[in-house]
Amino acid sequence: MDHIATVQDAAIAFADWIEPTPAELDAIEREMPVIVADVELLDAQIMTLDRTPTELDARRIRRARRRALAARVALLNQTPGTLPLPGGAA
Repeated sequence: MDHIATVQDAAIAFADWIEPTPAELDAIEREMPVIVADVELLDAQIMTLDRTPTELDARRIRRARRRALAARVALLNQTPGTLPLPGGAA
């Protein structure tokens, strides 16, 4: 009978009340430049996994790393009242 509870949990996972709140969607939107920069960095690193990195690859990774860092700094330099506190504290 354990499989019935699993099926029920899967059905409840898509309930309307589990949708992200507008505040959570706004937080994701603010963090989107950081997310995109991190994905670009991962893409640059993944391209070099199966071969020896060339000088161009090294430059691409350095450039992506700088963009990711700049995106994080820009997020942190926003108005302090707009960023959520760690741990979900308000």
